[in-house]
This record gives sequence, C-alpha cells and structure tokens, in this order.
Amino acid sequence: MPAPQKIRRLGDPGLDLNTLVSLSKRRGFVFQSSEIYGGLGSCWDYGPLGSLMKLNVKRAWWQAMTRRSDIVGLDAAILMHPMVWKASGHVDGFSDPLVDCKECKTRFRADNTESYLKDKKCPNCGSKNLSEPRNFNLMFKTHMGPVEDSGSVIYLRPETAQGHFVNFMNCQQSSRYKVPFGIAAIGKSFRNEITPGNFIFRTREFEQMEMQYFVEPGTDEKFYHQWKETRWNFYLKYGLTESNLRFADHPPDKLAHYAKAATDVEYKFPMGFSELEGVHNRSDFDLTQHMKFSGKSLEYFDEPNKKKYIPYVIETAVGCDRLFLAFMCDAYREEVTVDEKGEDTRIVMGLHPELAPYKVAVLPLSKKEELTGPAEKLRNQLAEDFDVVYDETASIGKRYRRQDEVGTPFCVTVDFDSLNDQAVTVRHRDKMTQERVAMSNLNEYIQKALKNYN
Repeated sequence: MPAPQKIRRLGDPGLDLNTLVSLSKRRGFVFQSSEIYGGLGSCWDYGPLGSLMKLNVKRAWWQAMTRRSDIVGLDAAILMHPMVWKASGHVDGFSDPLVDCKECKTRFRADNTESYLKDKKCPNCGSKNLSEPRNFNLMFKTHMGPVEDSGSVIYLRPETAQGHFVNFMNCQQSSRYKVPFGIAAIGKSFRNEITPGNFIFRTREFEQMEMQYFVEPGTDEKFYHQWKETRWNFYLKYGLTESNLRFADHPPDKLAHYAKAATDVEYKFPMGFSELEGVHNRSDFDLTQHMKFSGKSLEYFDEPNKKKYIPYVIETAVGCDRLFLAFMCDAYREEVTVDEKGEDTRIVMGLHPELAPYKVAVLPLSKKEELTGPAEKLRNQLAEDFDVVYDETASIGKRYRRQDEVGTPFCVTVDFDSLNDQAVTVRHRDKMTQERVAMSNLNEYIQKALKNYN
C-alpha cells in the first residue's frame, strides 16, 4: 500500500469531538449511561473496549507511582466521616456561584460566563433580568442508616485526596517509610457539576488518580518542581504529542486556599487547551486541619534529627476519564491515500501498545475449519500473555481496518501456508509492514515488539 499523501487529525476541518463520540459508540469504547431510557446527563458507561483501555490507563499510572521505592498504595472508602469534609473546607467552601435568568429560566455559573462577567447578561437570551448569584455546594448528599435526619447526612466524596490525609499516619507507620514518601490512590469521586459536558471531559461521576507526596517543610519547592517534570515525562512516554501539552501556572491571586503553588498540565483537546492534571504544593494545610478537627496528632517524628514537624504535601491529581480522552484524541488519525482507484482513508487509533485494548488480533484467512481450528488454538496461546481478539468475519482487508480503528498494534493472519510451515503473518499497525513468524515463537515475538515500541 502506498504511503498516505495526507494525515488528518482531530481539530482539522470536519474532525471534532463528535468524531470521537461516534467512533466510541460504534466500536464499544464509551456509551451514554442508561441510553435505552434516554440517557442520564453527563454520565457514561465504558464498553467492552473502553473498559479494557481504561484499565490499561490506570495500570500505567499505578505502575509509574507504586513501582517507585518511596510511594505506597491506598484504596480508601468513598463514604467518610462528615467531619472530614468540614475540616477540608468542602462543606463551607466547595461551591459555585449560580445565577438564574428570569426570562428564559437558564441557570449558569457566574464565575466563568463571559457575558455575565462583562455585561451582566444571560449567555442564552441576553436578558439582564437575572437573580443575584447564589452559592451551590457541589457535593452529593446522602444518608447513612434507616432514618433520614440531619444527624445521618454524609457525602459522596468529591475527591480522593482526603483519604490520603486521614490515613497519613496509618500508611507511614505500617509501611515504615520515612519522609519524603507518597501515597497513591485510584478511585471514584462525585461532583454535582453545574456545567458538565464535552463528552467524558467533565462528568458528575468520575475516576481520579491522585498521589500525595509528604515532604519536610523547606524542601517542598524542590519536590514540587521534580514532580512537574516527572508527570510531564509520563505523558511523553505514553505517546502524547509534546506540542499538545503545556503548563499553566496559577497566579498568586488565583491559588486555592490550601496552595502555596500550583500548575495545571493542559492538553490541547478539540475544544482547546484544558486542564488534564494538577500539580500542587498544598503546604501543611491538610494535615493541620485534620489535626485541629480530629484532635489527633499527625506530626511526623524525624528520628535521626530528633525533631517533629507537620509535613508539606506535593499533590499530583489527574482524572482518569480526561486522560483516557486525551489519549484517544491524540491517537486518532485519518490516513488519506490517492491512487488510480481514487481516494482511500484508513482510520487509525495510534495508541501506545500498553494502552491499546487489544494487543493482538488473530485472523484466519478463511472460515474453513482447517484454518479456524489452528487460529483458535493460537488465540488461546496468545491469551496466556496478552489481551487478544479473534475475528473471522468479512474480508481480511476489512478486518485489518477494524483493528486499526480500535488501536490493535498487531494482526496475526493464519493462512493455508500456515498448515505447512507452522508460521503466521504478523502485520504492524503503524508501519504497515508484515513479517512471517513461527507460531511457537509468536508470544515471545509480540512481547519483544511491545517492549521495543517507541
């Protein structure tokens, strides 16, 4: 096949976020939640391929964190004591200012709506007949126990980070790690967002991957910059285009109440640069607050230097769903080739192999049992080491294209020659090259190719 004359990507004319939404549903990445009932706003289900890919995204982050010698893992409960959220400031301060338009009944955020900030106008109809801004708490309330009264109110957590802080001493003492050390966690969080949207970019139920790194006061600035560099390199390792990434430092007057310094890693989504991950110097705010509200000491004792202090915290916090979306956006490409037969477009999801839902597709050239039998046996052999898909429907060309579109790095074709030479043809997704490989060596071949991918 000749080299493509043109490569189109998301953001080019005619290719926007809806392109990805359509592909996600068609190929089983992401579905609208409760779709048969008309759907539930800003809630999404990850399908057969999406659930595999999301697991791979989480695994990549988890390994990047916990395979270090200075970070332990945590899986904290979603439901926590109500005082946790009082201490953290979420009960009193975790809110958005909302304005109601009395003409068209639109409700919108007052703090990031340009028409309101500039002219005090409704962004929908332009009316100035508006209500005064009112604060709306973003936490979901529920009740614990059989009676719904004020004494039983608890919250679905709006972030995983507080689990790290209230378990700081538990993790430190049980692991016997010395400061500096970190706690990493992956888990669901919930926010009653007023303006969710852009597919899975901003949702009301989402999964976070957060790490809190506890350091001695005075060393916090050094570790803050180290973690900025570490997280940047993570994105490059897994294939995000560097020109689509940037840091956006928070100016001093825009810092959160707990922050000494903060930056966002922003990615150029189809709707523009938007936050992907936050790296924050949270000072000693969190541990100090929980000491104050709980009455329990969270001071760290530095044995060699015989001193106590409340550690500062460097936080890295990324949404798994946003990262999933960024990888999809960056990987999507359309390769346009023109020859004597006309124009041909190959849609490719050029995912890093570690993130791809399937690593290998096994494709018998024919549906005849003399090929499907060995192909199914080969599929089971590969499945001992990899996520594998088996497909015998349609022409071999169409089956190749299906796998290109979902990001499968390698397609293995079992043909009639395989019956004699006990070898198969391995097709590489990106280079479009083909190699003949012995079936007995195929697992080792794929493993080596995955390891050497760049």
